[in-house]
Parts: sequence; C-alpha cells; structure tokens
Amino acid sequence: MSYAKEREQNIARNKAILDGLGINPLRPKCEPKEKLRKKAVAKKRRSPLPESDELDEPPKKILRIVDDSNEPGGARRSSRLAGKTVDYKQEQDRGVPEPITFKRSQKLKVGQVKSKRTYDPHMYGHIPDVEVGTWWATREDCSNASVHGPWVSGIAPGPDGAYSIALSGGYDDDVDEGYAFTFTGSGGRDLKGTKTAPKNLRTAPQSSDQSFEDRNNAALQRSVETQKPVRVIRGFKGKTRSKYAPSEGYRYDGLYLVKKAWIEKGLNKGGFLVCKFAFVRMPGQEAIPVNDGDDDGSDE
Repeated sequence: MSYAKEREQNIARNKAILDGLGINPLRPKCEPKEKLRKKAVAKKRRSPLPESDELDEPPKKILRIVDDSNEPGGARRSSRLAGKTVDYKQEQDRGVPEPITFKRSQKLKVGQVKSKRTYDPHMYGHIPDVEVGTWWATREDCSNASVHGPWVSGIAPGPDGAYSIALSGGYDDDVDEGYAFTFTGSGGRDLKGTKTAPKNLRTAPQSSDQSFEDRNNAALQRSVETQKPVRVIRGFKGKTRSKYAPSEGYRYDGLYLVKKAWIEKGLNKGGFLVCKFAFVRMPGQEAIPVNDGDDDGSDE
C-alpha cells in the first residue's frame, strides 16, 4: 500500500474515533456570518461622530523587533507579529494585533518572558496568571512560564497523568480538530539520531515499537484513568495540517482530557506500532483562534 493511501486510511480512522467521543457539543456555538455582518453594520451606524474634524495621523511604518532590547536593525525576533512592536521584557502581558493570517478580531496575548519560573510546572490544571490563548516565541519561554516544562519532549509526565503536552504536528496521520485531536506518543526512535543530527529524536526514523511501558506514554494512559486535566500548547509546525495551529511560536490552548488510549500500526516504513491518544477540550474556556474564515471562534 502506498504511503498516501495508508495515511488517508489512518486519518479516517482517527477522525472516526474523535467522532465517536461526541465532541460536537463541546464546540463553541457560532452565529451565522450574515448575522455577524448585520451586527457590525448596525454597530457602525450607532457610533457617534468624532468631536473633531481633524484626522488622526497615518500609521507609521513599524520597525522590526530584533531582540529582547527592542532596538531596530539586525536579525528578526519574529517574522509575523504585525502592527505594533512588542517589548518582551515587560512583566505584564500586552495585547498586540493578531498575526496577519488570522481572520478573526482577537488580539494576540503575548506571555511574560521570564528567566526563571514563578510556579512549579508539576501541577495539574491552569498555571496561575497564564490566560488561555497566551502566546510565546519559543519552547523555552513556555517552560519558564511553567505551562509546559520540557524544552524538547512533547509530553510532561506526572504520577496521576501528564501535566501538559506540546502539539506540533509531528505525525502525518494525527488529526487536529481544535476541540479534539489525536496525538501520537513517544519512543521507538534511535537515541543516536541521524548522521547529520546526532542525538536528535525528532529526526531519527521509527526503528521499534512504542509501548505503554515508556514513561511518557504511561503517563498519558494514566490520564485516561484519572481524568486529570492536561495543559495543551499548540506549535507553529502544525499549521500545514491544522487551521488551529498558530502562524508562529507556541500558544496555550487550555485544558483537555485524554479520553482514549490505544496502540496501532504507525505510519512508518517499518510498520512499527505507535501509542495513540484521543484528547477532548474541557468546556467553559475561551475559544481557539483559527487561521481561516470558516469559524468566527466566538463563545456563547
């Protein structure tokens, strides 16, 4: 069977598993686009005229953010933050315009960039002072904010289940529907990596079966039993396969529950087994931004 055909079958099977979990009631309700347009027009008509006839100055060209000093020139700090410069040294979150690929009117919440942690990441649930939807440029920043501790590993294991995971689109047959997704576990790759990238687990091909004996996979399997909430960050690497992934960096998308764990043949040349997990987002949280206009993302 060809890779494309096998991938198609795996994706269909993963979608069927998510559908079987009944995720639709957990999606935020969205008003029809026509109704939203009428609201916007009505609001515009009700807006009072400005007291002054003077027009505001046209917006000035924004210089690139180079580094933590926020000085112009040199290498880029971030390629797609548009509209305002961002002072990454500020202790307080500052709202900046959304990435240009977003088509919904929600500002990007830039998280605090710290040199050390304020809270222990080894806790279940939300981290104090970190709002759902907060964004960071790097995994190190996520770690220092205590949302997801590991800099490289996608799973942060705990005794009663995983504390958090990083969803970065690492496997072609995983399905990310935003409010539910499938996630492939860890292990089964040679610790030596490849010749060009030694000791890099991300580049090494699958060379053996994954199992629930792996510490990370065992933690996620335990999450199914305990139903402890798992923090989820979405990374930019998943944007080619999911409209819910951020355009760049990493975003905290809130708490999910692991509803199912199983083992199946992976999408790899050797046909090695992989551990799979089905996540469903907990209700009552802020809506997830999307990278197209199919969903306005509003929460009711």
